[in-house]
Amino acid sequence: MSRQLRIEYSGALYHITSRGNGKAMIFLDDSDMHKFLDTLEICTKAFNFICHGYCIMGNHYHLLIETPDANLSAGIHRLNSVYAQYFNKQHDRVGHVFQGRFKAILVQRDNYLLELCRYIVLNPVRAGIVNHPAEYKWSSYCHTVGTAAKSNPFLTIDWILAQFDSDISLARGSYVNFVMDGINADSPMKDIGTGIFLGSKSFMEALTNRISEHKYDIDIPREQRYACRENLSALFKDLRFLIKESRNKLIFTAYSQHGYTKKEISEFINLHVVTIGRIIKERQTFKGNLCPENRIINGQNV
Repeated sequence: MSRQLRIEYSGALYHITSRGNGKAMIFLDDSDMHKFLDTLEICTKAFNFICHGYCIMGNHYHLLIETPDANLSAGIHRLNSVYAQYFNKQHDRVGHVFQGRFKAILVQRDNYLLELCRYIVLNPVRAGIVNHPAEYKWSSYCHTVGTAAKSNPFLTIDWILAQFDSDISLARGSYVNFVMDGINADSPMKDIGTGIFLGSKSFMEALTNRISEHKYDIDIPREQRYACRENLSALFKDLRFLIKESRNKLIFTAYSQHGYTKKEISEFINLHVVTIGRIIKERQTFKGNLCPENRIINGQNV
């Protein structure tokens, strides 16, 4: 089974989502919601997490977590495991509660933290559950604006409010306006790079060295191992003017060094996948051996 690449380092910021197995409901009543939040509080303390925002929906949840100690996987695994055990016992069920491993997107703080805080608390509005985020008590919105019935000890709101004003009352008012302005705004998720980054090009390039060691780890999805690779349009930008040998060299480079599949290359340059395979095989033979990315496992090229 493939495992999701976890880029973990001190001070990293993540948007985390986890869904019910087969899109099933994982929160059936208020007791479930309270139990999840209680478990999140325990895990936040135990793993020294900084939680900037959250939203619990019927079949999934969103978290914005900062990790001073580079221990995301351990903390979220504990959170999901403890809650799953509770859920099955509480509702007399067996089997998986969550659908595979949680999804974690590495976020650039300065560019996207505020946008994601807004995006997360607007989930119930976009889903048609409520008309205003203040009407939904299972998100961090009411705690951030100061209208929640009781305090939330694991939620950190200082950084978010400080982006608006040093006066907390003025900051909260500006935050309310900021969130409501986001109802018709584009989703920040459209800017995700390769499914694991949300940030500028320079942000992603700065992380290249952190993931380079995983380049040939076949247990990790290909698109994540090559998260900072050049896209095909950049690799083949002068395709019309290339002689056949230069084109074939680029095909092999795209496959062996940048991790593109034969099908992806075939569709991009409009050349039959069988022809792509033959070109790659010829160059592999010419090179004298297979590069690490193209090992054969169980009879299949990986």
